[in-house]
Amino acid sequence: MQPARSCLAIVLAAGEGTRMKSQRPKVLHEVGGLSLLGHALSAVAAAGAEAATVVIGPDRPDVAREAASRFPSAELAIQQERRGTAHAVLAARESLRRGYDDVIVAFADTPLVRPETFAALRAGLAAGAAVVVLGFEARDPTGYGRLVERDGELEEIVEHTDATAAQRAIKLCNAGLMALAGEYALDILEAIGDHNAQREFYLTDAVAIARARGLHAKVLRAPESEVHGVNDRVQLAAAEAEFQCRKRLAVMKGGATLIAPETVFFSFDTQVGSDVLIEPNCVFGLGVSIADGALIHAFSHLEGAEVGPGAMVGPFARLRPGAKLAERAKAGNFVEIKAAEIGVGAKVNHLTYIGDASVGASANIGAGTITCNYDGFVKARTTIGAGAFVGSNSSLVAPVTIGENAYVGSGSVITRDVSPDALALARGQQVEKEGWARTFREAAKARKNAKKAAE
Repeated sequence: MQPARSCLAIVLAAGEGTRMKSQRPKVLHEVGGLSLLGHALSAVAAAGAEAATVVIGPDRPDVAREAASRFPSAELAIQQERRGTAHAVLAARESLRRGYDDVIVAFADTPLVRPETFAALRAGLAAGAAVVVLGFEARDPTGYGRLVERDGELEEIVEHTDATAAQRAIKLCNAGLMALAGEYALDILEAIGDHNAQREFYLTDAVAIARARGLHAKVLRAPESEVHGVNDRVQLAAAEAEFQCRKRLAVMKGGATLIAPETVFFSFDTQVGSDVLIEPNCVFGLGVSIADGALIHAFSHLEGAEVGPGAMVGPFARLRPGAKLAERAKAGNFVEIKAAEIGVGAKVNHLTYIGDASVGASANIGAGTITCNYDGFVKARTTIGAGAFVGSNSSLVAPVTIGENAYVGSGSVITRDVSPDALALARGQQVEKEGWARTFREAAKARKNAKKAAE
């Protein structure tokens, strides 16, 4: 059995992204709820890179924090000057000197490259190539560097402005990413010069240098949709659209039904089980898991929530962070749940807010019920026992406990604990005054007539 090949990923994340017109660095903008940098680091990690160096600009602690959160062992390298892609890669010189079998060069603003693609770049190195360049067949190659192949070898990368008419007819274009054999990587990179009009060090020159030394250079093809970079808000939206298409497809292939897939939006970490049915116009924020057989009705919004097997949500429901629905629990239309556990078979059917609470199995919460969990300073908890029945339009003022199988009469304001199996009523006594409405109407009519006469 061959020993595993070691791998270093160098992720270039020093660009300012001025075209984003944002106070945030470009690489911290998000697709599917995950930063562009996070996507790149997750992909290289999944492709087997056990080490990563993230090249950032000076005075970017925010980018450094994101790198650490997504790849805890990642090292940072500072690119003090911006003098081209090869110059950026060489900011990781110390990491390269440690020696790795494979070196991946990835871009933090190209978030859709799959782990399988990075793994395929590495496979090209294992097969004997010194350089493997990621390419794509462009619908419109204008502006892209062309990949010139001969007999299965990559001969050179020619920039559009330098290309001949024949070379411009080539649609195989450079995506920018590449992998280099670790034994040659540092020597090749240090041999790249700045003999060009911009006086910059171009990573693409690695191909010519490798070829001049009798080494092999290869091309790996990827779909154009996978290698698009993000430089402005329009391209960010395009990347989001591609991500959502992928995620919807994965969810459906996993056994869930999306009635109108194009109207459902997922986060990168959304987990959806089999036999789940998701109706149109639902949004899943970060940290959502949907167990087998659950039903998510239309126009629901979930974030940081767990939906158990066979549970039902919506329509028009909102599950906020900490919401947990157990098996066959229900959060119906216009229900909002936050930091609360809804027990097995419990029902919160409609027009209700349950926050900082526990609702026991088979409890029933009537329409218009509110757990009054915040007094302006601290949040307190409400506990509703198994089998309890809370009547409509009730307010439960936390901290308070409703015992198992207890009843709360409709319209009650509950401020003290309710014993198990008890009935709690907390509302004003109804008073009826015979004929009051008729007297009131007649008096009002007389005042109106007197006013008209006076005018």
